[in-house]
Amino acid sequence: MRWAPAPRRRCLRPTRCRRCLNPSRSSRPSRKPPRALRSCLIPARSHLRTATRPRLRNPKRRPKPPRLKPRLPRATRAGRRARLPKIPAAKASEPRMGDAEQDRPHPSDRLILPGGKVDPDALREWYERASAEGSDEEQLGTVRFELQRDVGSRLDRYLTSRVTFMSRTQLQHLIDEGGVTVNGRPGKASTRLRLNDVVEVVIPPPPSTEIQPEQMPLDVMFEDDHLIVLNKRADVIVHPARSENSGTLINALAWHFQNVSGGTLSGVGREFARPGVVHRLDRNTTGCIVFAKSDEAHWKLGRQFELRSVDKRYLALVHGRVEPEGQVIDLPIGPHPSREKGYREKYVVRHDDLGKPSVTIVRVRERYEESGQAAERHGDGEERGESTEESGTPGMKGRPPQGWGEKSGATLPLCHAATSPLPAFTLVELELKTGRTHQIRVHLSHSGWAIVGDDMYGGRALMDTCGRTLIARQALHAALLSFEHPISGKPMTFVAPPPADFRASIEHLRSRGCVPVHVQGTVPMKRLGLETT
Repeated sequence: MRWAPAPRRRCLRPTRCRRCLNPSRSSRPSRKPPRALRSCLIPARSHLRTATRPRLRNPKRRPKPPRLKPRLPRATRAGRRARLPKIPAAKASEPRMGDAEQDRPHPSDRLILPGGKVDPDALREWYERASAEGSDEEQLGTVRFELQRDVGSRLDRYLTSRVTFMSRTQLQHLIDEGGVTVNGRPGKASTRLRLNDVVEVVIPPPPSTEIQPEQMPLDVMFEDDHLIVLNKRADVIVHPARSENSGTLINALAWHFQNVSGGTLSGVGREFARPGVVHRLDRNTTGCIVFAKSDEAHWKLGRQFELRSVDKRYLALVHGRVEPEGQVIDLPIGPHPSREKGYREKYVVRHDDLGKPSVTIVRVRERYEESGQAAERHGDGEERGESTEESGTPGMKGRPPQGWGEKSGATLPLCHAATSPLPAFTLVELELKTGRTHQIRVHLSHSGWAIVGDDMYGGRALMDTCGRTLIARQALHAALLSFEHPISGKPMTFVAPPPADFRASIEHLRSRGCVPVHVQGTVPMKRLGLETT
């Protein structure tokens, strides 16, 4: 007995019938017999799709074929369409998935590098071409950004990351002068940027990158094919800046390579007129400084400074009595809050988001006092600089000024020597764990030990008994620099003796009364040329 489906009724108008044009699953003839007849057809249903092979008793022990993917149940078209995410088609102006996220420059602007920074070389060529053609420079120097990242950042910080050849102070001056607009309106340095904001900047011509050789005296401590180490003198800046393009160490090294030793500085930083500059010293800071002569040496030396594996030691002559002999100053440093237009670039301890972590290790080498003061200090605890009930601050007599010890924002520096009736000086050795601008000067001034001669941070010039100035600049000297040779890997250590004015100041203070302090891990005085007779 075999079951057969019932014949389908004939349609009179098949060209207009929905069932004939698009037959559904329910209208199709079924290949399975009715449920009432299935039990009778079990022996003869091997040809049907319902027939299955007998199952194994333990299917888990059956070995699986190698390198075969498991068969997944097939989904209907409707199910597949539901599972696929709807991805809108990307516009031509929008960055595609996988591309580097960057701000979209104006279509007519070709001064933007792929990373979103302004190309100083292209801007310089544009200005040269504009001056030769006699066109308007302000229109040519305008750069437009459409914000797609850095949402919520300040306008001055955003421009600092885009116009890298200008300092943040210069960009703030440019904003104050109306050279920056946000969505067609003059912007402020504190303006918070939003998505799709249009920032237009009128950039002045960048400084020239051509280094003019100048003959200047150089104290060369070491030189080979990859680097050169100098003992920097005072009143010299390291590289050309916007306000001063001559009389720098870079100009002197250019003349030195042309006429004395040969070679050249590395090409890293040449677009910013800073070729070969690995680290810097302030104008009036003396001592060891290293420059790279090859690109490979530059990158490897910079990596050592980044990893903080370079040992940098400084000597400083400070006001006041430094106690204890060894301590760590771990205070964040940021720009001074009252820094205004035309004001000298100054930094201060900040406990807000503008402060950067900074660590300085202070070790006492010698203390200088009047002959009668040493006995008084050792006999009376209050005279040793211990805290009193009135001040509540170690090493201070009298009430501290307003703002001392604030927990948030900027904390202004304080000089112990200004409040202490006993004129005392201390020679300290400092080890840097970070390399912030003015780090030593800010940390010492904030702790109450301003550097002698540092008028920016509360220091005063040192004079002898006749009223003659012994040292008018900041008494700060980079005494030791230790690192691994970038090519050979050999450990290298350089020790630079202090200059004449620094040594004269120490000899004068020693004649008043000197208490040497022996602290482990310091540079021997004999290597510094400051041994006592």
